[in-house]
Amino acid sequence: MGDFKLYTLDSAPAKAKPLLEKSIEAFGMIPNLHGVMAESPELLQAYQDLHNLALNSSFDKNELSVVWQTINVEHACHYCVPAHTAIANMMEVDEGITEALRNETPLESEKLEVLRGTT
Repeated sequence: MGDFKLYTLDSAPAKAKPLLEKSIEAFGMIPNLHGVMAESPELLQAYQDLHNLALNSSFDKNELSVVWQTINVEHACHYCVPAHTAIANMMEVDEGITEALRNETPLESEKLEVLRGTT
């Protein structure tokens, strides 16, 4: 597998620059995943749109964390698990939820456990 280029605000394609600025507004930085996705502004736009749809869904911060982190753990993504742990911390998700998801131990909430199983 080849290496992926990691774009910055200065090096990104013109159409990706406003999207990377949105990343900076949202996260205070350009997450590496966004920097790589900037290769295809359409991909980065779709990723940001999907993220916003999730944030504007009926799921609360704990439920969103369960969905995101369950996917990350299932795929053993060594980038995504710590990234979503940091996001969960920024969202002030209970640390017990984050640790249970990372360690694949039971969640205290039956509802969240069902959501994890469904995800």
